Amino acid sequence: MEHYFSVLSHCSLFHGIGQEDLNEMMGCLGAKITSVSKGEPVFLEGDPAQMVGVVLSGGVQVVQDDYYGNRSVLSILQPGDSFGEAFSCAGLDHMPVSVFAVKESEVLLLNCRRILTLCSHTCHFHSLLIQNLLQGLAQKNLAFTQKVRYMSQKTTKDKLLTYLLDQAKQQGSAEFVIPCDRQTLADYLGVERTAMSAELSKLKKAGQLDTKGSWFHLNPVERHI
Repeated sequence: MEHYFSVLSHCSLFHGIGQEDLNEMMGCLGAKITSVSKGEPVFLEGDPAQMVGVVLSGGVQVVQDDYYGNRSVLSILQPGDSFGEAFSCAGLDHMPVSVFAVKESEVLLLNCRRILTLCSHTCHFHSLLIQNLLQGLAQKNLAFTQKVRYMSQKTTKDKLLTYLLDQAKQQGSAEFVIPCDRQTLADYLGVERTAMSAELSKLKKAGQLDTKGSWFHLNPVERHI
């Protein structure tokens, strides 16, 4: 597990927990590492809601399908990000969402009930884990608020630019790579991919941005929407 410590140290769930406690903790929490191929599920809607996942490598997306099979991307997660804790802590019996790998990935799975329940060994890191779990849930609530902000924009162009400007700010550069492909981005923003592609073509032709695949460069003129 020491091999993944650099990744886990960036996960809010393990904030303040030293490497020396890692192996003991993993055994206490019933941890296991699973490899997931691109496009394959980590969880499927309807699976038991009892595990917390942490992305160790690659990337995953949390999705929800409606009755007609229309897919909405709820979040896009990178190494160090966790998922599934809200549903486990809410006491749900089954997962209301699915989680798919968007590239070859490794995922750490933890039993949430073991996180929330002090073990017979009274491991000293348990109280810190619970504190970190609550803080992580609050952060996810903020991320959901951010998604609502994107989707509340009136036009596809405004949704797209609001997202891209946030990515530039987060990465500290007008040149950046987004953590998803074009289809995933369209699903995340709640827009049609063809409409989004048309807006990107217009923005590129107007000299407001350059893009290729997941790479973007925002030109200074497009600092305001």
